[in-house]
Amino acid sequence: MNALSAIRAIAFDLDGTLVDSVPDLAVACDGALRQLGHPGCSEAQVRNWVGNGARVLMRRALASVGIDADEAQSDQALAAFQHHYRQHLSGGSRLYPGVSDTLACLARRGYRMALITNKPMEFVPDLLKALEIDGYFDLCLGGDSLAERKPSPLPLNHVLGLWQLAPEQMLMVGDSRNDIQAAAAAGIASVGLSYGYNYGEDIRDSGPTLALDHFETLLAHLPALNQEENTEHE
Repeated sequence: MNALSAIRAIAFDLDGTLVDSVPDLAVACDGALRQLGHPGCSEAQVRNWVGNGARVLMRRALASVGIDADEAQSDQALAAFQHHYRQHLSGGSRLYPGVSDTLACLARRGYRMALITNKPMEFVPDLLKALEIDGYFDLCLGGDSLAERKPSPLPLNHVLGLWQLAPEQMLMVGDSRNDIQAAAAAGIASVGLSYGYNYGEDIRDSGPTLALDHFETLLAHLPALNQEENTEHE
């Protein structure tokens, strides 16, 4: 039996799941470090730092140059990062293979879709628009949209309540342990993608309901909903 047969709605992570945004994040992070008078950083380093939002990203960047940042230093580093990221939001960011076509197919199949990311919400609409996937999501939540972010289940519980869904009707699709832990805490199924940003860990170690190596293989597990179900969620 298909473990995802009851799914009616899908929540997607953004960075490392739908889009490889590290090239732009790395430019911004490097620029922020240098602005603050520190050595810069590499794209490879940033790939292991992302996943918990911009503030944590910059705390990890500062730690790489020997600084255990206090609140004031974190605020300063975050402001510098945001300044640089606004200038380099989508220059190097690219959708992963199969993402656009798969989202379009899932929409046609009747699934309702949300975006739940730890990226500050300020940057989300323009990035989605630049990548031409902004029309697929009925709801977008950034890392600062609610009181807590992933791995807290709060964003997922918020969507469940808003859309009046039972936990078994929603799926979380992401690339890091934050996504899998949030899904488990909300009592919903999860798909872990192996190609994203997961601190150098195998996503399978986090125990997703299903682990996939390619985004488009989601379609094999999420068949079209019937007309009655489509109407119910319009």
